[in-house]
Amino acid sequence: MTPWSNENLSSCAYADPYADPYAAPEPHDSPWPTPAPIGDDLDYFLPPPNPAERLSRILAPRDERRLALNVALTAAGIPPMPEDRAVIDQLSALPADVSTVLQRWLRHAL
Repeated sequence: MTPWSNENLSSCAYADPYADPYAAPEPHDSPWPTPAPIGDDLDYFLPPPNPAERLSRILAPRDERRLALNVALTAAGIPPMPEDRAVIDQLSALPADVSTVLQRWLRHAL
């Protein structure tokens, strides 16, 4: 085993964590990349949705059951496959009680 020595630490680059990132660094002296200009934010939060701009459409009960069944399957760790679409459509055509029971079974399967 080789003993540890701090004699070679002078070859390591040092970065001051408290340095001002917007100060003009010496081009050859800074280990940090040049920061992006303040106005060039590529990542930003979207504004909150405006309730007045929402669509005023109501889903048909069958479509609501189909979406709820897809959500319940996905939440249970069983993501629906594309070939399952026909079966999910048939299950959503059944009465609401059947859909409620299926969702309850899937929730308890977790």
